[in-house]
Amino acid sequence: MELITKYFPEIDSLQRSRFEALEPLYREWNAKINLVSRKDIDHLYERHILHSLAIARVIQFKSMTAIMDVGTGGGFPGIPLAIMFPKVEFHLVDSIGKKINAVQHIAEALQLDNVTTHHNRAEKVDVEVDFVVSRAVAPAKKIYNWTQSKILPNSFNKFKNGWFLLKGGDLSEELQELRRKRYKVFELSEFFEEEFFETKKILYFPKG
Repeated sequence: MELITKYFPEIDSLQRSRFEALEPLYREWNAKINLVSRKDIDHLYERHILHSLAIARVIQFKSMTAIMDVGTGGGFPGIPLAIMFPKVEFHLVDSIGKKINAVQHIAEALQLDNVTTHHNRAEKVDVEVDFVVSRAVAPAKKIYNWTQSKILPNSFNKFKNGWFLLKGGDLSEELQELRRKRYKVFELSEFFEEEFFETKKILYFPKG
């Protein structure tokens, strides 16, 4: 929890209590279903929560923004971002029923009324959003193909509507396949000093 307040000292008491509640909730659910790898549960705040919140170091989503988290798995990056941005609407999508059921219960336990869960494939979810976020689910080209029709045309945030994807390692092949002239790669080592983030990145590219 200290990692969260280290990098986000501005969080209020409700946000803090929700972030503190994440560890017992994830330990409880991880005993039933493998939401987080067994070796990672002891590093939950660094490798999952803070990693998710890296997007909040790049963009402060404005109120009424709508976001789809594709392949949310155990609720990352969607759940930490929903805590950080309580006035932003989050659609957490996963095709694995057991995982999305657990994420739904976690969101309810935290009283996150800005979270809606969808047990479906991303391309079949009937929502329109400003941004798509995702973490290590599929190559950027696939995520783009699944969700390009979901992105609203009119932007009102600092960044144009598009995609924020949490990635790792060398992205050159993925970017070549994506064939986008406009994109930006953010190195997470510029935001966080922990060794885990040395090879982690955010790939952003706009619609159109």
